[in-house]
Amino acid sequence: MASTVRVHAPIGQRALIITTLAVPLTGWTVHALALHRKLSAARRDPLTGLLGRDGYTAKARQITARYGDHALVVLVDLDHFKEVNDGPGGHAAGDRVLAVTATRLTAWAGSRGAVGRLGGDEFAVAVRIGPARRELRLAQLTRLLAQPVEVDGGALVDVAASVGAASSDVIGSRDLTLLQRAADAAMYAGKHTGRAVLADRSHATVPSINGRRAGRPGTSALGAAA
Repeated sequence: MASTVRVHAPIGQRALIITTLAVPLTGWTVHALALHRKLSAARRDPLTGLLGRDGYTAKARQITARYGDHALVVLVDLDHFKEVNDGPGGHAAGDRVLAVTATRLTAWAGSRGAVGRLGGDEFAVAVRIGPARRELRLAQLTRLLAQPVEVDGGALVDVAASVGAASSDVIGSRDLTLLQRAADAAMYAGKHTGRAVLADRSHATVPSINGRRAGRPGTSALGAAA
């Protein structure tokens, strides 16, 4: 049986009691908010500010579940990135290219899209794009990612990216792992061709590990589409 504590005191004293009781609650609230901010920051990639793998996966699953056939999962892999890292600008130039790529992907996806850095020079995007606009929007993305990047000292670094995409209506599933597998296979089918490849059902059957193509062949050679 619940009990009720009645405080018989003048109004001023009651206010003091209420304030005193509220202080620990306020402290816990501030602590909880600080913890939430730390957890949110931990889900972000420190270099690019993009979502990390776990944060991206959670948001991407929400997008594919909500938008169904209008959801598009895109995987992006920078071409010849090692050459940028090993070039005159070194890792500073590589970091600049990664940061600019993240900014471009975020702008392309819009505020409702999910953009994540999976690791190294690999990125993923989940966004709502209807079937009629996919080819146009993917072509826009490849052009955007191919623009040179200005690094320290004003030098321009030529960059390019391989892009693969998969959609629920074509693949026949809203499962994010399956969509990423298909997008990854499509990306490597068009490696170094300068165009995005939209996956069909055959791409979803390629063996994979955690949604990525097993063995990841084709990373140092032209893809099948070339």
